[in-house]
Amino acid sequence: MAGYLTTHVLDTAQGCPGKGIKIDLYRISGDSRIFVRSLVTNNDGRTDSHILPADEFETGTYELEFHVGAYFDEAGVSLPDPKFLDVVPLRFGMSEEAHYHVPLLVSPFSYSTYRGS
Repeated sequence: MAGYLTTHVLDTAQGCPGKGIKIDLYRISGDSRIFVRSLVTNNDGRTDSHILPADEFETGTYELEFHVGAYFDEAGVSLPDPKFLDVVPLRFGMSEEAHYHVPLLVSPFSYSTYRGS
């Protein structure tokens, strides 16, 4: 089975998918972050294509940046300046050729993640 990477963003404060959230993917190599791509979540809080498709998959360390501050602004959520959460970085490793699903559950003041299926 070829490896690939997906995500799903859920807004736990409003009880809905995180629609329109920009996500940046970086590959980590030593002290360097190498930009791979940017995607935006759809109405279901998922991206329309794999964040890292099978034909580009490599094991290693990666980082996803979720631009949640702009999402909460767009949703009309009143937040202090500066925001407690603006860009949420998640650094994780992919050690095998498999499907990695890295969801983000987020509110203006907290987030959590896990390796999903």
